[in-house]
Amino acid sequence: MRRATALLLLCLAACKPDSDATFQGYAEGEYLRLGPEASGRLTVLAVSRGDRVRKGDLLFQLDADEATHARDQAAADLAEATSRLADLTKGARPEEIAVFRAQLAAAEAKLAVDAPRLKRRDMLRASDNVTAEARDMAAGDVAADQAQIAEAKARIASAELAGREDMVEAANATVAADQAKLAEAERQLAERRVFAPADAVVDDTLYRLGEQVEARNPVVSLLPPGNIKIRFFLPETLLGKVHVGDKVTLACDSCPAGGSATIRYIAPQAEFTPPVIYSVGSRDKLVYLIEAWPDANAAAFHPGQPVDVSLSGS
Repeated sequence: MRRATALLLLCLAACKPDSDATFQGYAEGEYLRLGPEASGRLTVLAVSRGDRVRKGDLLFQLDADEATHARDQAAADLAEATSRLADLTKGARPEEIAVFRAQLAAAEAKLAVDAPRLKRRDMLRASDNVTAEARDMAAGDVAADQAQIAEAKARIASAELAGREDMVEAANATVAADQAKLAEAERQLAERRVFAPADAVVDDTLYRLGEQVEARNPVVSLLPPGNIKIRFFLPETLLGKVHVGDKVTLACDSCPAGGSATIRYIAPQAEFTPPVIYSVGSRDKLVYLIEAWPDANAAAFHPGQPVDVSLSGS
């Protein structure tokens, strides 16, 4: 209906002499139709038709219970993996090392008793005052003490070192994988909330609360002022007078005086004048679609609104 009205006004303007170089056009909008990347039930619809929103304002949100649980689980897995990596890189706890040092001290103390006893039994064995079995038992005690000392020292050295290189690499890989899982979970959670990408007017809302929304289906339609353009048609005889980047003058009943627009698009192909609007004698005329974007006060124009476009400013 708006298109038919605009074309009717264009018909009337076409009756003016070409020297006037003024044509009837109309405002049109390029709408932003925003939908979620995920599917889900619509739980929040923060805007209504006709509302003005600012960039970053919440438009709508889908149910997020499952996505929130997945994000929390991924965060817990990452915390566990990070803690395990930290344990590997810093070695044993001081309390564990203290136990190993105590074991070392006990073994050294026992050796301090067993080693002199072995020497005495060696001397007594030389004079045949002790049996060979008694001497061997003393030697066995000394050997056991030395083994315990070596074991305790090895435990201390191992405890003071970080984890083995292969274990640390594996732990690092686990942390990296868990970080990626958490980032993906946060992304999926964020996709369930959609915000305004620019200042705009809410043209329409396409779902009601509680309805199931499929991924990428539009839920809210926005019209930013910068997406409003003026469309008009020129006959072929005047096409050579306009170029992309030229200025045109705009006028309408409620528009600020002295408005201008910049031509950004000239249709490469001609269109026939619609027979429903024009007389039989003008049906064979060819016209070209021209689109111009207002240089200022774009919000003053509303889609479907008639606008006088003058080429005198070009």
